[in-house]
Amino acid sequence: MNWTRESRIEALNKLTQERILMLDGAMGTMIQRHKLDEAAYRGARFAEYHTDVIGNNDLLSLSQPDIIRDIHTAYLEAGSDIVETNTFSSTTIAQADYDMENLAYELNVEGAKLARQACDAMEAQDPSRPRYVAGALGPTNRTASISPEVNDPGYRNVTYDELREAYAQATKALIEGGADIILVETIFDTLNAKAAVHGVQDMFEQIGITLPIMISGTITDRSGRTLSGQTTEAFWNSLRHIKPFAVGLNCALGADEMRPYVAEIARIADTNVCIYPNAGLPNEFGEYDQLAAEMATIVGEFASSGLVNILGGCCGTTPDHIAAIAAAAETNVPRVIPDVPRRMRLSGLEPFTLTDEIPFVNIGERTNVTGSAKFRRLITEGDYDTALEIARQQVENGAQIIDVNMDEGMLDSQGAMVRFLNLAATEPDIAKVPVMIDSSKWSIIEAGLKCVQGKAVVNSISLKEGEAPFFEQARLCQRYGAAVIVMAFDEDGQADTAERKFEICKRSYDLLVDKIGFAPEDIIFDPNVFAVATGIEEHNNYAMDFIEATGRIREELPHAHVSGGVSNISFSFRGNEPVREAMHSAFLYHAIGKGMDMGIVNAGQLAIYEDIEPKLKLAVEDVLLNRRDDGTDKLLEVAETYRGQKGAQQVVDLKWREGPVRDRLMHALVSGLADFIEEDTEEARLQVERPLHVIEGPLMDGMNKVGDLFGAGKMFLPQVVKSARVMKRAVAHLEPFMEAEKIASGAKSSSKGKVLMATVKGDVHDIGKNIVGVVLQCNNFEVIDMGVMVPANDIITKAIEENVDIIGLSGLITPSLDEMCHVAAEMERQGLDIPLLIGGATTSKVHTAVKINPNYVKGQTVYVTDASRAVGVASSLLSEDKKVDYQAEVRADYVAMAEAHARGRTQTKRRPIADARANAFTPKQGYQPVKPQFTGTKVFEDYDLAELRDYIDWTPFFQSWDLHGRYPAILTDNVVGEAATSLFQDAQEMLDQMIGEKWITAKAVIGFWPAARDGDDIVVFEDESRTRERARLHTLRQQMLRKGEGDKKRANFALSDFIAEGADYIGGFAVTTGHGEDEVAKRFEAAGDDYSSIMSKALADRLAEALAERLHQRVRTQFWGYASDEALDNTGLIEEQYKGIRPAPGYPAQPDHTEKGTLFELLDAEKHAGISLTESYAMWPGAAVSGMYFAHPESQYFGVGKIDRDQVVDYAKRKGMDLALCEKWLSPILSYTP
Repeated sequence: MNWTRESRIEALNKLTQERILMLDGAMGTMIQRHKLDEAAYRGARFAEYHTDVIGNNDLLSLSQPDIIRDIHTAYLEAGSDIVETNTFSSTTIAQADYDMENLAYELNVEGAKLARQACDAMEAQDPSRPRYVAGALGPTNRTASISPEVNDPGYRNVTYDELREAYAQATKALIEGGADIILVETIFDTLNAKAAVHGVQDMFEQIGITLPIMISGTITDRSGRTLSGQTTEAFWNSLRHIKPFAVGLNCALGADEMRPYVAEIARIADTNVCIYPNAGLPNEFGEYDQLAAEMATIVGEFASSGLVNILGGCCGTTPDHIAAIAAAAETNVPRVIPDVPRRMRLSGLEPFTLTDEIPFVNIGERTNVTGSAKFRRLITEGDYDTALEIARQQVENGAQIIDVNMDEGMLDSQGAMVRFLNLAATEPDIAKVPVMIDSSKWSIIEAGLKCVQGKAVVNSISLKEGEAPFFEQARLCQRYGAAVIVMAFDEDGQADTAERKFEICKRSYDLLVDKIGFAPEDIIFDPNVFAVATGIEEHNNYAMDFIEATGRIREELPHAHVSGGVSNISFSFRGNEPVREAMHSAFLYHAIGKGMDMGIVNAGQLAIYEDIEPKLKLAVEDVLLNRRDDGTDKLLEVAETYRGQKGAQQVVDLKWREGPVRDRLMHALVSGLADFIEEDTEEARLQVERPLHVIEGPLMDGMNKVGDLFGAGKMFLPQVVKSARVMKRAVAHLEPFMEAEKIASGAKSSSKGKVLMATVKGDVHDIGKNIVGVVLQCNNFEVIDMGVMVPANDIITKAIEENVDIIGLSGLITPSLDEMCHVAAEMERQGLDIPLLIGGATTSKVHTAVKINPNYVKGQTVYVTDASRAVGVASSLLSEDKKVDYQAEVRADYVAMAEAHARGRTQTKRRPIADARANAFTPKQGYQPVKPQFTGTKVFEDYDLAELRDYIDWTPFFQSWDLHGRYPAILTDNVVGEAATSLFQDAQEMLDQMIGEKWITAKAVIGFWPAARDGDDIVVFEDESRTRERARLHTLRQQMLRKGEGDKKRANFALSDFIAEGADYIGGFAVTTGHGEDEVAKRFEAAGDDYSSIMSKALADRLAEALAERLHQRVRTQFWGYASDEALDNTGLIEEQYKGIRPAPGYPAQPDHTEKGTLFELLDAEKHAGISLTESYAMWPGAAVSGMYFAHPESQYFGVGKIDRDQVVDYAKRKGMDLALCEKWLSPILSYTP
């Protein structure tokens, strides 16, 4: 038979019913076997191309077409019915990595042609069956649902429309090249896939050709979710509207690991299922070891269990794998496509199916600016974090869908909708439920649809403007895969009577279902809920009109649903919440009885129908059911008795004091209550033989309970530290008795082990270290804390002297990383084999594996993420049963990570420094430097702490206690909210004391100087004459490759770019609130109050940052005055909405800490502010901040990233620094090993 595209497509459904079809295997794996180098990838055509192209497998369709065609042929000979084109990355978006966007169309055409040629040749040899070309559309390297910016979860680096257009272009080219099927594969973000199929369907319409569509998702790990967080069923619900020829899963997992999700997709999909797993999981080298026979056995079970219609292979599979899988599958019949019941199937991250077991769907109404004054205020003020908390509360209170509406005249409603939905997508507690996108403007609805990966609900469309716009919007809802609310509204206005409500709904139903094939189960009618008890007689029957219309809709319009805005019914009783809640509950009771199955309600404010007081219920139902003419008057009389009611007053519960002393001690320790601890400890002492027995008995029982709760995630760090404070007070009470008893030295300790902890030389930061120490003590480890700035030799000497079991090193600044390497090397040299723990803000697992671990062969180095992991790591290292296996596992992991890091370094390309400078930032607007109000320095001897309170950014405060979340949202978080609130209250109380009693002193110095740019340096002049150079600030430039052309191409930034080459200025600052901090902390430590000691340091740190923030504000508006009209609140300051920046040496924009020396000389910071620098350039006191001021309106924060040797050599020369020393200071950012 001479097969054509049309005859192949016609035969496709019949073939899948007869046998399991075979897809091909991995293209990339087969390409790797050819060991192609850069020259081979380029071929003759691209020999002179301006950038490296190795790794761009799709380019081989142009440069090495014979190789690609031969790979297709090999798979066809192995038994493949369908081969994928070599176009996985042939979109303009993905090809931008190689500056080859202009080749995307050609790559798709030629990729399809090569596959078609191989298939045609095979059909000519064996015309008994067709061979199909599946035009492959990969996911691109961008995600529409996930922010690449960790500090801005609402940011997206690609839009839905950009994706849609790219996929539409690729689809057209694939069809031109001869594709029979379009395959959207390796979907890790369903929003990308929705944009892809949208573009595919647009192109089908445009050119008049429709091909079968296959979609394949990727479950990234054993959590059973895609990278963007969706479950298998949620993923299918989001995409089932396109009615694909096949749906399935590929990549990420081996067949064995994929099995549960294969069964799930086979259960729910009412179409063919296509599965093509990897050849097992990758080994430590990223290679696949699973042999063909082994994989065929696993995949063969999929076939024998009736789970699949199409099988193939992904990463690591070869023609041998496909031949073995084909042989295993050919004796089995294909999966029978199930008859899936017709139901509304929505999704967020998780699926929501409206079944008969769900009598009513709660749609949360509080994320609606027209219905919630609080939400409107938060959005208007830009407080999206707290606005998200409202959404979270709605879900916690039972909302199965959340309604989002931003229709407010003073808002950029479309921008607010996009921002909120993008942020909500990053909050799993919110994003798990479907979204109802609610607006009176279609443009806002459509913008919202482009933000949600789940199957959403549109609220709403109607016949108000006639049938043409009604059809247009309904078809777009189909294209986006959304269900839709249809209002009872036509060209003559809103329906008010039961008859009119049903008439409009029936007309709408017939138009949608019969004319454009809209799924009836995705239609939700809103017959209009209007207010009753208004005093207007015509309104008296409004509730009954709605209820009667609901009954008819559910009886006469199959599968359709009914919803409504329930709060409208009680609008006449605004301000009287008990009556409103009773009206909502009673209205729902009667409407649900008639078939209303959805409603926009505040799920947390519904009275229970049976619990409504009889007198109120009678009055409410007389009005709702229109049972008596004077119903409104009677309800008004009853309502007066409920106005302004108050809740019960909270009382302190001391029932726990009634229990036995052991239970009281347990309660005090777990709850962190110290009020009665000495009294109870003394009572316990009198009941035992020795004081030590109180510690080893009830007190350790309590602390073990604390440790268990902390390990289970039921207690959080601030609570644990409070418990430790209570424990220390109890022990302090017992110590005099134990001393009097003269306990013999050498008595056996019940400690789990002895841990020595220190902040390394040159570093003064110790809050995190102190918290880890407390947590370890709470879990019965003995802790020796050596404090801060401890030299390596002192650490080792103390460790030997105390015979410790573990050493823990902490550090915050980047030079501490080198010092940790030095400590590890010294431990190796002196023959120690004590486990070494590494932690602190600047440390990482990869640095530990690559830099520290190789220095310490005799012992084991372990990176500890945070305090919550410390106990588990320490316990494993000291366990007789586990320690050998645990250390071997860690060592193997670190060796593999170091090897992977080394490979990554060789593969990453950077721009030569000369090219990077040629791509420097160029201002887009004419910049006229503003002269500061003074030059030189200005000193602040004793800055008012009370003024700084309002400038505190509280989010890092909670992070320092290992409580993660944004303030103020964290205070109501469903997991850590209680602990965060308690911590915050304690912080406020201490802050009151700290300010009122002046525990600490705030000092600062700022300065401004004439300056000019000189290449990558900033020249600082003595005075306005600019004739004598006073100092030179050196900056580093980004060297990463930048993609794009013209305005779309990002610059390679250096801080000097923000200084004009002519007459400009630069500022600097150094501030501290640390004078007195150490004395306060030591006072608390002496009293055994670690909690307050840590708290005082954390608050001093926050006040230092607040002082830096406040002074920067005053610099902008007053001292430099380049933004004198600025009027930002604290949220705006935290979000850095101002003009100008204040980068600090040692941080991403200038990672060289030694530049701090020049800054301190300019400021004379030690004299003016009492701040000194350690040999590692850490500031002392620790609660200190320093940096530079840049006023350029386009200045921005950035990260230098890794830099190459060419820049380091140049930088060392400019600084007059020995190259080896320069490489030591810059080691964290070097792209090479010196």
